[in-house]
Amino acid sequence: MVKEVTLEKHKYWTYEEYLKLDDERRYEILEGELITVPSPLTQHQRISRRLFTLIQEFVESEKIGEVFYAPLDVVLAEDIVVQPDIMFISTERKDIITEKNISGAPDLVVEILSPTSGYYDLIRKKKIYAKYGVKEYWIVDPDTRLVEIYENKEGKYVTIYSANEQGEVISRVIPGFKIDIKTIFVK
Repeated sequence: MVKEVTLEKHKYWTYEEYLKLDDERRYEILEGELITVPSPLTQHQRISRRLFTLIQEFVESEKIGEVFYAPLDVVLAEDIVVQPDIMFISTERKDIITEKNISGAPDLVVEILSPTSGYYDLIRKKKIYAKYGVKEYWIVDPDTRLVEIYENKEGKYVTIYSANEQGEVISRVIPGFKIDIKTIFVK
Protein backbone atom coordinates (compact mmCIF):
# COMPACT_ATOMS: atom_id res chain seq x y z
CA MET A 1 0.00 0.00 0.00
CA VAL A 2 1.35 3.39 -1.02
CA LYS A 3 1.20 6.10 1.59
CA GLU A 4 0.01 9.29 -0.05
CA VAL A 5 1.77 12.41 1.19
CA THR A 6 0.11 15.79 1.43
CA LEU A 7 2.75 18.26 0.34
CA GLU A 8 2.96 21.63 2.03
CA LYS A 9 3.01 24.09 -0.82
CA HIS A 10 5.25 26.80 0.62
CA LYS A 11 7.38 24.69 2.91
CA TYR A 12 11.18 24.95 2.74
CA TRP A 13 12.33 21.38 2.06
CA THR A 14 15.52 19.70 3.25
CA TYR A 15 17.05 16.35 2.39
CA GLU A 16 15.98 14.94 5.77
CA GLU A 17 12.32 15.80 5.06
CA TYR A 18 12.63 14.61 1.46
CA LEU A 19 13.66 11.16 2.73
CA LYS A 20 10.34 10.90 4.57
CA LEU A 21 8.34 11.15 1.33
CA ASP A 22 6.69 7.81 0.68
CA ASP A 23 4.85 7.77 -2.62
CA GLU A 24 5.51 6.70 -6.18
CA ARG A 25 6.51 10.14 -7.49
CA ARG A 26 10.04 11.38 -8.21
CA TYR A 27 11.15 14.63 -6.65
CA GLU A 28 14.08 17.01 -6.59
CA ILE A 29 14.78 19.85 -4.17
CA LEU A 30 16.09 23.07 -5.69
CA GLU A 31 17.10 25.56 -3.01
CA GLY A 32 14.40 24.32 -0.64
CA GLU A 33 11.66 24.04 -3.29
CA LEU A 34 10.23 20.56 -3.81
CA ILE A 35 9.84 19.85 -7.53
CA THR A 36 7.85 16.91 -8.89
CA VAL A 37 9.74 15.20 -11.70
CA PRO A 38 7.36 13.60 -14.22
CA SER A 39 8.12 10.35 -15.96
CA PRO A 40 10.26 10.89 -19.08
CA LEU A 41 9.02 10.37 -22.63
CA THR A 42 10.16 7.41 -24.74
CA GLN A 43 12.51 9.50 -26.92
CA HIS A 44 14.13 10.87 -23.78
CA GLN A 45 14.68 7.31 -22.55
CA ARG A 46 16.15 6.17 -25.88
CA ILE A 47 18.67 9.01 -25.81
CA SER A 48 19.44 8.42 -22.14
CA ARG A 49 19.98 4.69 -22.69
CA ARG A 50 22.19 5.29 -25.72
CA LEU A 51 24.35 7.93 -24.04
CA PHE A 52 24.63 5.99 -20.80
CA THR A 53 25.73 2.87 -22.68
CA LEU A 54 28.33 4.72 -24.74
CA ILE A 55 29.77 6.57 -21.75
CA GLN A 56 29.63 3.52 -19.48
CA GLU A 57 31.42 1.26 -21.96
CA PHE A 58 34.21 3.81 -22.42
CA VAL A 59 34.60 4.58 -18.71
CA GLU A 60 34.61 0.88 -17.82
CA SER A 61 37.17 -0.01 -20.51
CA GLU A 62 39.46 2.81 -19.34
CA LYS A 63 38.82 2.10 -15.63
CA ILE A 64 38.49 5.82 -14.87
CA GLY A 65 35.35 6.01 -12.73
CA GLU A 66 31.67 5.16 -12.56
CA VAL A 67 28.60 6.21 -14.52
CA PHE A 68 25.10 6.36 -13.02
CA TYR A 69 21.63 7.28 -14.29
CA ALA A 70 18.36 8.55 -12.83
CA PRO A 71 16.75 8.01 -10.52
CA LEU A 72 19.63 8.41 -8.07
CA ASP A 73 19.85 11.24 -5.55
CA VAL A 74 22.74 13.66 -5.82
CA VAL A 75 22.91 15.67 -2.60
CA LEU A 76 24.70 18.94 -3.26
CA ALA A 77 23.49 20.66 -0.07
CA GLU A 78 20.89 20.03 2.61
CA ASP A 79 18.34 21.92 0.48
CA ILE A 80 19.52 20.76 -2.97
CA VAL A 81 18.84 17.20 -4.13
CA VAL A 82 18.82 16.46 -7.85
CA GLN A 83 18.51 13.38 -10.03
CA PRO A 84 20.50 14.02 -13.21
CA ASP A 85 19.72 11.83 -16.21
CA ILE A 86 23.35 10.65 -16.41
CA MET A 87 26.38 11.38 -14.25
CA PHE A 88 30.05 10.44 -14.22
CA ILE A 89 32.25 10.32 -11.13
CA SER A 90 35.99 9.89 -11.62
CA THR A 91 37.98 7.30 -9.67
CA GLU A 92 39.79 10.13 -7.87
CA ARG A 93 36.47 11.36 -6.47
CA LYS A 94 34.81 8.00 -5.76
CA ASP A 95 34.49 8.90 -2.07
CA ILE A 96 31.33 10.90 -2.89
CA ILE A 97 29.59 7.64 -3.87
CA THR A 98 27.69 6.28 -0.86
CA GLU A 99 25.19 3.45 -0.44
CA LYS A 100 22.28 5.92 -0.33
CA ASN A 101 23.29 8.63 -2.79
CA ILE A 102 25.98 10.68 -4.43
CA SER A 103 27.13 13.14 -1.76
CA GLY A 104 28.69 15.94 -3.75
CA ALA A 105 29.06 17.17 -7.31
CA PRO A 106 29.65 14.60 -10.06
CA ASP A 107 32.43 15.43 -12.52
CA LEU A 108 29.96 15.32 -15.45
CA VAL A 109 26.19 15.72 -15.54
CA VAL A 110 23.98 15.13 -18.59
CA GLU A 111 20.42 16.46 -18.64
CA ILE A 112 18.09 15.53 -21.49
CA LEU A 113 15.40 18.14 -22.00
CA SER A 114 11.75 17.23 -21.84
CA PRO A 115 8.66 19.42 -22.20
CA THR A 116 8.50 20.05 -18.44
CA SER A 117 12.21 20.24 -17.60
CA GLY A 118 13.54 23.01 -19.86
CA TYR A 119 13.38 25.86 -17.35
CA TYR A 120 14.94 23.78 -14.59
CA ASP A 121 17.68 22.21 -16.73
CA LEU A 122 18.61 25.32 -18.72
CA ILE A 123 18.42 27.89 -15.95
CA ARG A 124 18.01 26.77 -12.33
CA LYS A 125 19.92 23.49 -12.35
CA LYS A 126 22.59 24.92 -14.64
CA LYS A 127 23.35 27.64 -12.07
CA ILE A 128 23.26 25.15 -9.21
CA TYR A 129 25.56 22.67 -10.95
CA ALA A 130 28.06 25.44 -11.69
CA LYS A 131 27.95 26.77 -8.14
CA TYR A 132 28.47 23.35 -6.56
CA GLY A 133 31.35 22.35 -8.83
CA VAL A 134 30.06 20.06 -11.59
CA LYS A 135 33.02 20.33 -13.96
CA GLU A 136 31.17 19.57 -17.21
CA TYR A 137 27.46 19.93 -17.98
CA TRP A 138 25.74 18.58 -21.08
CA ILE A 139 22.32 19.65 -22.32
CA VAL A 140 20.73 17.35 -24.88
CA ASP A 141 17.61 18.57 -26.68
CA PRO A 142 15.70 15.77 -28.45
CA ASP A 143 13.43 18.20 -30.34
CA THR A 144 16.17 20.26 -31.99
CA ARG A 145 18.75 17.43 -31.90
CA LEU A 146 21.12 19.82 -30.16
CA VAL A 147 23.95 19.01 -27.77
CA GLU A 148 25.58 21.76 -25.73
CA ILE A 149 28.56 21.17 -23.46
CA TYR A 150 29.56 23.62 -20.75
CA GLU A 151 32.77 23.75 -18.76
CA ASN A 152 32.87 25.14 -15.25
CA LYS A 153 35.14 28.18 -15.01
CA GLU A 154 35.23 29.61 -11.49
CA GLY A 155 31.62 28.72 -10.69
CA LYS A 156 30.14 29.75 -14.06
CA TYR A 157 29.60 27.74 -17.21
CA VAL A 158 31.29 28.56 -20.48
CA THR A 159 30.03 26.89 -23.66
CA ILE A 160 32.74 24.69 -25.12
CA TYR A 161 30.59 22.88 -27.68
CA SER A 162 27.25 23.44 -29.35
CA ALA A 163 25.99 21.60 -32.40
CA ASN A 164 22.93 19.93 -33.76
CA GLU A 165 22.42 17.20 -36.32
CA GLN A 166 26.15 16.65 -36.96
CA GLY A 167 29.54 16.88 -35.33
CA GLU A 168 31.50 15.08 -32.68
CA VAL A 169 30.81 15.33 -28.96
CA ILE A 170 34.08 15.45 -27.02
CA SER A 171 34.32 15.43 -23.25
CA ARG A 172 37.14 17.19 -21.41
CA VAL A 173 36.24 15.48 -18.15
CA ILE A 174 36.34 11.95 -19.60
CA PRO A 175 39.70 12.01 -21.42
CA GLY A 176 39.53 10.40 -24.86
CA PHE A 177 35.74 10.07 -24.91
CA LYS A 178 34.09 11.25 -28.12
CA ILE A 179 31.03 10.22 -30.11
CA ASP A 180 29.36 11.24 -33.33
CA ILE A 181 26.29 13.34 -32.48
CA LYS A 182 24.23 11.33 -34.99
CA THR A 183 24.53 8.23 -32.80
CA ILE A 184 22.78 10.04 -29.95
CA PHE A 185 19.59 10.77 -31.88
CA VAL A 186 19.08 7.58 -33.92
CA LYS A 187 15.61 6.11 -33.41
